Amino acid sequence: MKRLIERGLMFGNLIRVESPALVERYNRALERLINKRTTLTEFHIDISGYSYEIGEEFGDHLYLNPGGVNRMFIILTVEQKKAPLLNAQFSTSRGILQQFIEDNEAKLFALTAQDAVAGELDNSVYEVTTPARLFDIRKITVVADTTQSHVANARALTEKIEAFQSRDDGWYDDVLIAEMIELAKTTGDVTRQPIDLARPTYEQGNFWTAHFGGIYVFRDMPYPAAITVRPRADVGPLPIEAFDLSMRNGIAGFFEVNGLVEPVIQARGVDGAAILRQKMDFILVDAAASAGLRIDGFDPRSLHRLAQRMGHELPDEFLKLGALVRWALNGGAWPRIASDNPAYFYTLRAKPDHPDRDLINQLLSELAPLDVRQLFITHKAAFYAAYARWPEAKKDYVADFLARDYAANKAGARDALFGGADSGPKPTPPSGPWEGKAAGAGREERDIINLVGPWGAVLRR
Repeated sequence: MKRLIERGLMFGNLIRVESPALVERYNRALERLINKRTTLTEFHIDISGYSYEIGEEFGDHLYLNPGGVNRMFIILTVEQKKAPLLNAQFSTSRGILQQFIEDNEAKLFALTAQDAVAGELDNSVYEVTTPARLFDIRKITVVADTTQSHVANARALTEKIEAFQSRDDGWYDDVLIAEMIELAKTTGDVTRQPIDLARPTYEQGNFWTAHFGGIYVFRDMPYPAAITVRPRADVGPLPIEAFDLSMRNGIAGFFEVNGLVEPVIQARGVDGAAILRQKMDFILVDAAASAGLRIDGFDPRSLHRLAQRMGHELPDEFLKLGALVRWALNGGAWPRIASDNPAYFYTLRAKPDHPDRDLINQLLSELAPLDVRQLFITHKAAFYAAYARWPEAKKDYVADFLARDYAANKAGARDALFGGADSGPKPTPPSGPWEGKAAGAGREERDIINLVGPWGAVLRR
């Protein structure tokens, strides 16, 4: 992982904690949450306050997320909103934390000037012993306060002020007045500078979870389904239809009937042929490195010569995508790519205007794992796990490519890949009969839907 760290591709944008005051505030928050303290005098934290160094010290990288269900957090500075979320157990967690910090930025800025803010993403489910329990998680409530209870005290003072103002004998209640004065010593004037933090609740409709090997839950869809990384039989009963990653025809049908994806080659605002050519380079380097072939260079000319040397050993994904690129550039016969073909999901992206665009693209990255750029952007955990198993030549290529072509302009790269400006109409390929198999194993085809795109037609279940 040294290559990635040196190029800022791993543990990037973390917040460095090194001043004794901030370390002490962090320790007070730790004691409040888990009754522990760190002996480290400097460390880095993510958006939730989790520190990899402290996780190593404790021998527990879920020290702020016991059970992986109700994530706790520590906020030392509002700058944490720019940091990534490490060890994510749910795809929605970072977005919720970022939204909470942005919505309460002025209040958090005032509170963190003198204390740490500690809290929890409370979903009322305390354990997920079976995959079916994931469907009990519907709403996430953010509960937060400082270690010295500034927020709770401010709420108490506000209530006492309201009682004082509403009661006719308020001026004569010495006990009430004394309590107000005592609380105001820590809260200040809450009538002019309110420091109350709201307890917002966020819906968790469609999401990914790391539990049980990884599950994508799409329950807020016209045709809901769950996609499991582990074999479907290993996951057990679920309240909605489920596929595993090997059930490619079923997943293709799920994408189509819900209108979730579009062909890259037809996408507006992007150079679809260039994107597919880059995917071909990723596939080529993987095939050559896995075969132990010498790679003389990673420039276009060197990769072209490498493809010529491999000849008939080129993988099917490379050949199919090459045919699609030739069609886009030169016309001719439309290359038929069925959903059971290994190249199929490389040809797709989520529709840019879909509210679950990022989640869909993350799932596509698992279905097309040789597209290392999309895997890195949308699914860091899967990327790092895959990277550890790659040959050295592929590690060199991928690290250099991401540092040069992605890290230098992250926003532009995301726009180009997943949705940019409209640049006019795209060519439309001929439609044709579906070439895949029934969505469910052993089932017959039925209700065939004709599609325009590289998948031909797919099956409505």
